[in-house]
Amino acid sequence: MITKIYKKVAAACFVCCGMTAALTSCNDFIDVDPQGVISEDLAMSQPDEMVTSAYAKLGDDWYTYPFNLWPYGDVSSDDAMKGGSGTTDTDYHPVEVWSTLTASTPGGHMDELWYQLYCSISRCNRALVSLEEYGKDKLGEEKTKIREGEVRFLRAHFYFKLVQLWYQVPWVDEEVYKNHTEEQTRNDQFTHEELMNMIVKDFQFAYDVLPAQQSEGGRANKIAAAAYLAKCYLTMAWGDGYEANTGVGHINHEYMNKVLEYTEVVKNSQYGYLEDYGDIFLPEYKNSKESVFAVQHSDYQDDNTLFGRANWSNMLNGCWQMWSCGWDFHKPTQNLVNAFKTKDGLPMFNDYNNVTAYPINGVPTAQKWDPRLFHTVGLPTFPYKYETEYTMTKDNSRTPNTYGYYASLKEVPQRSKGETFDNPWQAFAMNDYVIRYTDVMLMRAEALIETGKLEDARTIINDIRQRAKNSVAKHIAYAADQCEISLYPASYFASKDQARQCLQWERRLELAMENGRYFDLRRWGIASQTLNKFFEKEKDVVYDGQTYAQYYKDAHYTNGKNEYLPLPYNQLYYVPGLYNQNKGYN
Repeated sequence: MITKIYKKVAAACFVCCGMTAALTSCNDFIDVDPQGVISEDLAMSQPDEMVTSAYAKLGDDWYTYPFNLWPYGDVSSDDAMKGGSGTTDTDYHPVEVWSTLTASTPGGHMDELWYQLYCSISRCNRALVSLEEYGKDKLGEEKTKIREGEVRFLRAHFYFKLVQLWYQVPWVDEEVYKNHTEEQTRNDQFTHEELMNMIVKDFQFAYDVLPAQQSEGGRANKIAAAAYLAKCYLTMAWGDGYEANTGVGHINHEYMNKVLEYTEVVKNSQYGYLEDYGDIFLPEYKNSKESVFAVQHSDYQDDNTLFGRANWSNMLNGCWQMWSCGWDFHKPTQNLVNAFKTKDGLPMFNDYNNVTAYPINGVPTAQKWDPRLFHTVGLPTFPYKYETEYTMTKDNSRTPNTYGYYASLKEVPQRSKGETFDNPWQAFAMNDYVIRYTDVMLMRAEALIETGKLEDARTIINDIRQRAKNSVAKHIAYAADQCEISLYPASYFASKDQARQCLQWERRLELAMENGRYFDLRRWGIASQTLNKFFEKEKDVVYDGQTYAQYYKDAHYTNGKNEYLPLPYNQLYYVPGLYNQNKGYN
């Protein structure tokens, strides 16, 4: 079933490219039908193909505009450094240090991401118009309604990213498209709260009309919509993201109850915990029961295309000299490694970062580690992604004096499996998780804590820790004598404050390097205190005598400003006066 989607996506890319060419091929002096492309009228008369073209945009990204947002969710946090050949390699350094972030730095990358997300929304709007005009005649009423639900799910997905990054953005829907009023649509037409509610409305429509399971894999379904609704309500429950209006004192309990309502739907669905934590990040398990919704990627051998539907968003993130084009981006921090320390099997909440430590293969010490460290971080002396024939050394770091020696593991396959495409760039057939089951259950645990159901939250978190405890023998037996993890006793959930600390820690360890850490910190209203403390400590970090990360001496996060990105310079001046810049960036 997944293969069918791959082939449809490839065809849809041709349809949409042809349609775009048709729309831009004439001017006031020449009006000639383009040759070798599909006209807009013909494309719009094929509603099912237009829906597939909207799906195609899910994975139609690039390392300068990755839709998984790894630079904006991880590099901007205490989990990851940018990596690469130095601070000027790509435009992401300002996102990492915050202090130099402006509308024009990283202007090119931010502008590309904004533009491409709106291209994705444009495809959704066109698909909705096509369904409205031709759906019932060509697909029948029931299938048309399902396809509309899918497209509104996709549109909400893209809008969630835009609002997550830029706070207030122009709402361009199918009515704006039909009326050609894109260039009259302001970004402050709707408040942030109103935009979030419009996103919720699209997801709610999808939830109401979609089946719980689709006959073709990769399509949105009712359960995925429920998971996204929970994510939206959890985001809104804490405030608007600006620290003055966000945090424990701003919690909306009505929204927290919505999180419980929709996560209950996911809990009682066909999805569940994949038995071994390491399997979640291997391509052969990419559409397992853990995957509630994911961007589908493929190898050319899977879909019979020239290069496959590769994951180009993570193309820079392979380990240096481990892959043919390993560019060594998305590098775990020492702070993240230290966070995996355990004492008597439990996290070292208050003193985890007092002393720099790192495991060495075959040399166990009194310091023990949560097993998830070895599934998440590539460490010198340890097998790379479980394969002893590809053991990492310090030579597998491109610029150790700047970014240290660790590598990211989750978004890459095992080295023996090879690349999907390797010249001049590297790409893999790894899916991008949008929402996985454990993430949803941690959302549920968070809402349970905030609504006073602490013991129920402890049960969920301990189930997740038990899975981590069981995830040693299959893939990381070489680290067994370095691992120790225990379940939380009831005393750790005796108060909301302590339970909240356990939940926030668990989200960090379980979802580390999965592109969401910064958004968690912002949601909880603790981004400035966490990041500025991190910058102060991390700038002095040393690994085996090598000092690195000293560029953090210039880093600083300013609350009331840095919670959201500045609107890109090009967008501000495309139609002067149409958009208002986010506060603090003027």
